[in-house]
Amino acid sequence: MAIEYKTRTQVVVEAIRERILSGAIKAGEPLRQAALAEELNVSRIPVREALLQLEAEGLVRFEPHKGATATELNLEQIDELFELRAMLEADLLARSVPLLTDEDLAQAETILVELEAALKHENAADRWSALNTRFHMGLYKVDRPQTRDVVENLNKNADRYIRMHFLLAGGVKKAGPEHRELINACRAKDVKRACKCLTDHILGAKSEIRALLAAQEAKKSI
Repeated sequence: MAIEYKTRTQVVVEAIRERILSGAIKAGEPLRQAALAEELNVSRIPVREALLQLEAEGLVRFEPHKGATATELNLEQIDELFELRAMLEADLLARSVPLLTDEDLAQAETILVELEAALKHENAADRWSALNTRFHMGLYKVDRPQTRDVVENLNKNADRYIRMHFLLAGGVKKAGPEHRELINACRAKDVKRACKCLTDHILGAKSEIRALLAAQEAKKSI
């Protein structure tokens, strides 16, 4: 297997992201660029770039006179995000199943192979998250641009929780078989089964992420 080259910024992004998602860096905790640069043995430039990337992921917020801080992961947001995803994505899928071609399904299968291969890379969370979104959005072929825009925005906001599921709860082990079951239902043009597979997949992830975050919050109160 080829050796993967990672930039200093990638290394810093992964290090800070894992600490925020694991709870090692608390919500509202200031992220001092100089201290992080010294701790990670890099200059301030990759730290600044990493914090900007994590801001785009929703894990970091830049505030006037305060600088960068870690954002809060909360149970109420998880419920709303994933329940809205389940509702809207099931609607898109129900309208799309009759439209899916053999080529569309072959492309979905190809992405699943790429998802499995992504696990072998060091920056697996980044690759897996992007491919997972591609897989789901690729099945929504119906011409509903406004709904698609809303779903894409929900996925962006849910991304940090999906990464938490991947990094800390082994969510990927269940995702593979569930994705394949979804493709099989779509290939059979079984709209009801496909929508159930998708809804169970999204809400199952929500329950596991919720339990993980609740466990983290329980530890803080001890």
